[in-house]
Amino acid sequence: MAYLALYRAFRPTSLNDVVRQEHIVTVLKNQIATGRIGHAYLFCGPRGTGKTSIAKIFAASINCETPQNGSPCGKCAACKSLADPSNLDISEIDAASNNGVDEMRDLREKVQYPPVAGKYKVYIIDEVHMLSTGAFNALLKTLEEPPRHAVFILATTEAAKIPATILSRCMRFDFKLIPQADLEQRLKYVLDSIGKTYEKEAISAIARAGAGSVRDMLSIADTCVSYSSGKLTYADVTSVLGSADFAGVAEFCAASLQGDAGTAFEKAESFLSAGKGVGTLVKDVMNFLNSCTVAKTCRDGKNILALPDESYAIVENIARETDGHRLLRATEIFAEVEQNLKYTASPRILFETAVLKASMPQTDYDIQALFVRVAEIERRLESGVFIQSGIPENEGGRVATKAEKQPKPTVKEAMDEAMEIDVPPELDVPPDEAETGGNAYFDAEFVPAPAVEKREAPAPAPKALKPAVSGDAKATFGAFLRSLRKTGKNGVLFTICMDLDSVYEGDVFVLSTQSDTIYRSLVKPEHYALVKNAFEAIGISESGFNLRLQGKPSDDFNQKLEEIKQTFQGVSVEIK
Repeated sequence: MAYLALYRAFRPTSLNDVVRQEHIVTVLKNQIATGRIGHAYLFCGPRGTGKTSIAKIFAASINCETPQNGSPCGKCAACKSLADPSNLDISEIDAASNNGVDEMRDLREKVQYPPVAGKYKVYIIDEVHMLSTGAFNALLKTLEEPPRHAVFILATTEAAKIPATILSRCMRFDFKLIPQADLEQRLKYVLDSIGKTYEKEAISAIARAGAGSVRDMLSIADTCVSYSSGKLTYADVTSVLGSADFAGVAEFCAASLQGDAGTAFEKAESFLSAGKGVGTLVKDVMNFLNSCTVAKTCRDGKNILALPDESYAIVENIARETDGHRLLRATEIFAEVEQNLKYTASPRILFETAVLKASMPQTDYDIQALFVRVAEIERRLESGVFIQSGIPENEGGRVATKAEKQPKPTVKEAMDEAMEIDVPPELDVPPDEAETGGNAYFDAEFVPAPAVEKREAPAPAPKALKPAVSGDAKATFGAFLRSLRKTGKNGVLFTICMDLDSVYEGDVFVLSTQSDTIYRSLVKPEHYALVKNAFEAIGISESGFNLRLQGKPSDDFNQKLEEIKQTFQGVSVEIK
């Protein structure tokens, strides 16, 4: 006898053998027991969940002379007759290849003939959503008022494509995906039946790859059984699935989550150079990140993941060392890649871009990237580890070694360093003073002091600001921004000034903009006073700088304002 695939050899022959779907099995059993058989059923749901199998069992059961608990006995004359392939009382039609009007007209004529061996003539129409509009119309009237001996069972994976006129004439049953625990139990039964030994981790890996489908799982298991000559191991399953090496994926994900862009990119290149498909690689990365999420958030993560001990130890260690925001951001980045792969002509470039984006949050203005950077700053503040000036930090955000550590900075110095991150203008808005009791900005004196012995200590000397560099517009502009941040303490104004153009015209330092709105905001009295103070703090007097709207005269603002007031005496002048 020719070899039968596992999913065919172990197809359920009774309703008791069906994996899960209790909500459907119970209804069908009761209908068989009471004789209340409908004329049209619609079985819809994902592939490999038992739609066709239950349809065949139900068709045999309603024709069986002595059904047992809703299933055919297999011994009566009707069951033996229906087991003959030449019997036409149960007809299975593939709607994908018989989707025309002529086929449905032929069915409409044949349905009038009574059954030969049983009580009912059953038509199982698989993939019914593939029927054309004309075929649906040809079937419609027969489906509504069929002969008393006719039963239609329609099966589909896409119920949304079926016309409402058909849906309203059927009893609908929605099949669900099979839980992994039930898939594992079924697979163990199959492998035990064929005498194949296995590892527990191998069973879990195959069931997980089945993704809720019994047929998909058994198809994968069939390949794995042929691949492994002895005991089926976890390594055999990963080889059959074409997954990347677990340790390699772990090293890649660890580098991406820790901000080591160089290592992550090199590892990605090695995977792709070895011939791994981008789609498979993205799937492996997402599975690993999902495992890290489970290990980080679930107490029973080891049993949920069912990984080998050494593999779970790697996952648990990476999850423990990774911030939740960073893990979430990386998962979202690679999930977006998986979604966009179908639309791109350069999947490799798309994946490599995602690798850099995941491992270099400092280059991304996404809100999740900002959360990641703030979390890293908080971690460094708590540990007291900062990089000394003159010791550059690598691109991945390396933490200084013990030899590079300096004494723990003061709170004020730590916050100054934290403010050096590149914050997008739309996020650099100060809190409302009404919400902070008038203290809208951080100040060291408002931080509760640790519980230590009180000692009288001299007040620290104010930190000197770097003076302007005459003739060097870039250096002067940087000194001005630092001065404005420390003296003005106005986030909106600081954000506005970051986009200004700067140039020296002789000894006068000119800040200019092409936006009339920005210019009018700068010359507001309260803003102009802050700008003036910031310049004076770096050694530039009011006559040494100028604010200018490009394309407008460069006269001094205060002078022009006085001229307007003198010209229109008695008229209130409002600056906006």
